[in-house]
Amino acid sequence: MVISIQKAEYLGGYKIKFSFSDGIEKIVDFSTFLLSAKNPMTHKYLDQKLFEKFEIVSGDLVWNDYEMCFPIWDLHEGKI
Repeated sequence: MVISIQKAEYLGGYKIKFSFSDGIEKIVDFSTFLLSAKNPMTHKYLDQKLFEKFEIVSGDLVWNDYEMCFPIWDLHEGKI
């Protein structure tokens, strides 16, 4: 079964609630990832106004034309 993101809802801070095509819902907190990231391109998403501007493109969660993206399966498992 191919799993995709059906809906992603920004909850505030660095949390996003995901609804997947298999009916599973997860809340993922990206704060630990963003705070420990080594890539300066990633650090800019500590600005919550930039962080909340994600998009769903072909079932994937992306920021700024794939500048930052995450594997669907990791999000489905609630791990990043």
